[in-house]
Amino acid sequence: QVRLVESGGGLVQAGGSLRLSCAASGRTFSDYAMGWFRQAPGKEREFVAAINFNGGRTYYADSVQGRFTISRDNAKNMAYLQMNSLKPEDTGVYFCAADQTPYRLGGARREYDYWGQGTQVTVSS
Repeated sequence: QVRLVESGGGLVQAGGSLRLSCAASGRTFSDYAMGWFRQAPGKEREFVAAINFNGGRTYYADSVQGRFTISRDNAKNMAYLQMNSLKPEDTGVYFCAADQTPYRLGGARREYDYWGQGTQVTVSS
């Protein structure tokens, strides 16, 4: 079992930046690939970014490519999502997730085994 807790969300103006954090506990963090998803009101949860077990490979949704950066620190059991040049359409609840297949860069919800409770990000225009 892996427990994930997100933090760092908030209200920011368009063009601003936020850094989300995901603290993991329970099992060996480096055994898991990690991902970030988001869910806007009335919409399906969608993929944002993924990182493999050692941080050597990353994968992004087209909508955030070049603006967001996913990273991890296995020594601290932490994953991060640096979000720059934020847009109102980035608004939503952001979730981190853990995938038991450590080398995979999953883009689908079904590929992840553990989920956090989410942190709200609101981007005002």
